[in-house]
Amino acid sequence: MLSATNGAMDKDSEELMNTNDTSEQVMALVPPELHKYLMVHPRNSSANSTEKYGTKNVSDILRVIQRLNEAQTIYNEDIFGPVQNDTIIIAIQVHTRLTYLRHLIVSLAQARDIDKTLLIFSHDYYDEEINSLVRSIDFTKVMQIFFPYSVQTHPTEFPGMDPNDCPRDAKLEQALKLKCNNALHPDLHGHYREAKYTQTKHHWWWKANRIFNQLQCTTGHTGNVVFLEEDHYVAEDFIHMLNLLRVTADRTCPQCEILCLGTYLKTYQYHSNSDKRKKHLTLSYIQQVRAVSEERRKRQHEGQTWNYQVYPNFYASTQKVEITPWHSSMHNMGMVFNRTVWENILELHDQFCAYDDYNWDYSLLHLSQNRPGREKFKVILCKGPRVFHIGECGFHHKKSNCNASTVISKVQKLLQDAKSYFYPSRVTATISAGGAKHNKKLTKGNGGWGDLRDQELCTNMTQMGRQLRKYIYFA
Repeated sequence: MLSATNGAMDKDSEELMNTNDTSEQVMALVPPELHKYLMVHPRNSSANSTEKYGTKNVSDILRVIQRLNEAQTIYNEDIFGPVQNDTIIIAIQVHTRLTYLRHLIVSLAQARDIDKTLLIFSHDYYDEEINSLVRSIDFTKVMQIFFPYSVQTHPTEFPGMDPNDCPRDAKLEQALKLKCNNALHPDLHGHYREAKYTQTKHHWWWKANRIFNQLQCTTGHTGNVVFLEEDHYVAEDFIHMLNLLRVTADRTCPQCEILCLGTYLKTYQYHSNSDKRKKHLTLSYIQQVRAVSEERRKRQHEGQTWNYQVYPNFYASTQKVEITPWHSSMHNMGMVFNRTVWENILELHDQFCAYDDYNWDYSLLHLSQNRPGREKFKVILCKGPRVFHIGECGFHHKKSNCNASTVISKVQKLLQDAKSYFYPSRVTATISAGGAKHNKKLTKGNGGWGDLRDQELCTNMTQMGRQLRKYIYFA
């Protein structure tokens, strides 16, 4: 389930996470030339930025993001050349978790061939410190786009929370007496909308529409778009693996519409001792998972609650990939698809926008399971993941002792241990039908999306066409 937050919610955990100092252990594993992306600078100037730090009201923010969206500026284009039709686009959905974003940028900076990509940062919260960080990136082309229907820019009206919106837990009879907005349309669980949840689905849908249908630089783009979030972390060979997956899919699975570079499984058993490693390799995958789960259970009982490890047969000279039906909660991290797939999704935009679920990924799953005359989306994924989730602090993780550096250092250590297995020359694909839970037909959504205004806004986002690029010069 993806984190859905706004500027006013979960302040304690978010501020705690953002004020965590980057530990010496983490810094030691980051090349010195990249430390600049982890340093907090005084709020008096912004590198490569047209705005100065200072408080802006809602009108100012709306004016600025409209101007920036119209400009469609691509930073560093003069250094790395224009966007080509086959350029890999990396779309990063950003909220406010600056600490995680810093480390994502550090991981991207270390990726081979990153200079051939375009990073598009899609923001639902305007923050000049975040802008300054993004615009300081000097290792590839960068663009920023700003979600114009955010809670931040609509604090007292839809798509934010209107004062006359029905209380979340109001009963239908009570809502009718109150004559509150959308009283006749609670969600399937009988609750009324909460903007802090609906925003994430709106943002994802707007971002995809914006990238494929509205930007001038993507008019003829036919390459891959990689979907990441601010609390992801990539391995240095993720682009290499992406290209291997694409070639493998074209050769063995032309019906595979989605590629996936990430996983949420947190244990990948790695043994430096060759005898142990040989013994472990003789076990089946299920046996390996059970054995490591038992080890993890024992460690948790002893007070060790979190660890990343590596399965040796996931990271090897010939690495394993799996072809299986796409499932939202398993294959939504480091998800990759192209314009052809997007157009297939867009044909069923009414299903996406009307489905009563505030999660964009579960809405895609509903769409996948109900495509007339077509099978569900198929995905080809790395068994040895190249994208990791480091977002242990945030809305869905209310930990009093949350420390971003602890998680990040674990991922860094995992990648260091697995480094000798990066850049495999080839992969071997296995086909899986998926488990019972994996293939279970969605009978109903998770709710949070019963409000007709959300469904209408979502639908309207598909109607906007490309804008002529306007060159704006700042004094």
